[in-house]
Amino acid sequence: MTGQTARKIAMAAIAVAGIAGVAFFATRRFRWHDFLNALDHVDWTWLILALVLVLATYVGRALRWEVMLKPLAKNASLQRIASATCIGFTAVVLFGRPGELVRPYLIARKEGVSFSSQVAAWVVERILDLLMVLIIFGFALTQVSHSSIHSNPRIQTILQTGGAAAGAVGAVCLILLIGLRQFRGQVQQRLLDGLAFLPKALVARMDTFFTAFGEGMQSTRSASFTLLLVVYTALEWALITGAFFCIFHAFPVTAGLGIIDIVVALGFVAFGSVVQIPGLGGGTQIVCVLVLTEFYGIGLEAASSVALTLWVITFVSIVPIGLFLAFHEGLKWRNLRHIETDS
Repeated sequence: MTGQTARKIAMAAIAVAGIAGVAFFATRRFRWHDFLNALDHVDWTWLILALVLVLATYVGRALRWEVMLKPLAKNASLQRIASATCIGFTAVVLFGRPGELVRPYLIARKEGVSFSSQVAAWVVERILDLLMVLIIFGFALTQVSHSSIHSNPRIQTILQTGGAAAGAVGAVCLILLIGLRQFRGQVQQRLLDGLAFLPKALVARMDTFFTAFGEGMQSTRSASFTLLLVVYTALEWALITGAFFCIFHAFPVTAGLGIIDIVVALGFVAFGSVVQIPGLGGGTQIVCVLVLTEFYGIGLEAASSVALTLWVITFVSIVPIGLFLAFHEGLKWRNLRHIETDS
């Protein structure tokens, strides 16, 4: 994908999200006083605890990536991986989804391995995270009858559709994970044979990429490494769930929600985070507001204050740390925005 094409897609996504957001708020009378009043009554002890849990997830992500890196770099440094992780997530906040490439790029450069192998590690990480989200979400949907959701036919339809989608996506993820484990030898050769009609130089370049990508999948071929990846993924999402619990309990309007309600909200918000507008977020806030207003009957203003706080703590809080580390390492953000052309 060219840079011009990527920019057009990004602008289209921003326009769609902007129109949706304006349409949503325009249909309701927004009372800013209630919004500010909700923020004024937060319990900062819960918010500080939530921030600690969120920051701990970056350490967990670094530990998981270290496991995936071990087959290629025996002396991989957890400190360097953690630094690249913080900078990488800062790039996602600032640049949107294109910033996802920053983390594998920095880790590859720091640890002296190929960029393609770290793209493979990123793919494994995304699949593991999505599988965990689906497990959490699926469990929550089975417990809806024990939650505080205001049940009506429309809500039931939404939940049933969500459950079916979660099952389908989970099956696809499992197939991908199993298939990627076998990404070597005959599978790679068949792919190259199918691309034989392309120019030889391009086929040779893709052969190099596929080889490096296969190297990055080595950690999934070891039972012990795979178990560690699952354990670290479960730990990471336990911390995220804890952070959601703390944030919801920091606001009087959501303090009464039980753990099942929080898990339901987490499942929907995690799906919403797929839409990430550079510097603004987008999907996370909108989905959180919709869940709180439509499922739990919370006012728009109070729901918006919770959604804003949730986004700041779970996404934006890493930015000061990432900027400091990038400055300390002498990185230039304008260069990181174009790493796909340099790798």
